[in-house]
Amino acid sequence: MSTSQLEKFQDEVEIPEGVKVTQKKHMLTFVGPLGKTHKSFRSIPVTIELTENKVLLKAIGSKKRDYAILHTARSIIRNICEGLIVGYTIKMKVVFAHFPITVKVEGKVILIENFQGERAPRKTVVVGNTKVIPKGEDVVLTGEVWTDITQTAANIELKTKVKNKDHRVFLDGIYIYDSKKGLDK
Repeated sequence: MSTSQLEKFQDEVEIPEGVKVTQKKHMLTFVGPLGKTHKSFRSIPVTIELTENKVLLKAIGSKKRDYAILHTARSIIRNICEGLIVGYTIKMKVVFAHFPITVKVEGKVILIENFQGERAPRKTVVVGNTKVIPKGEDVVLTGEVWTDITQTAANIELKTKVKNKDHRVFLDGIYIYDSKKGLDK
């Protein structure tokens, strides 16, 4: 392989001002103005090195798959750094036709009550440091780590999926209608 082809399999991520990154084997710890989080790169085949204000990433192999994995790791690091500075917000809408659905949060568990008239509440978990705030017919999810917030939103949507009925008629559920950078005040 030529040197230009080898350069393709390495990348660097600039760490923004205000974010501090430390490394311990495969674990990267990020500290920023909005909080602290960590990410394990044990299952991602990438070599990671820290310099003063950059994270250097090198792919383990030289195939197209390794190139894709390298850029996935780069995106994960960028999103975490960005989230620790500005944060992320997802808004979800509670939709019902007959039985009013209520959403409650108890610790790390989200309770979806009275979904289609069911007596037992449906339960799902909050992933990571995501903050879930029910506001009437809206549910607002905020936090620093994009993957945690989106996974929590997906868990909520999947718990309110209508089964064994025509989904064109029975539209009850909780759906995402807005996602943006920045924390919702």
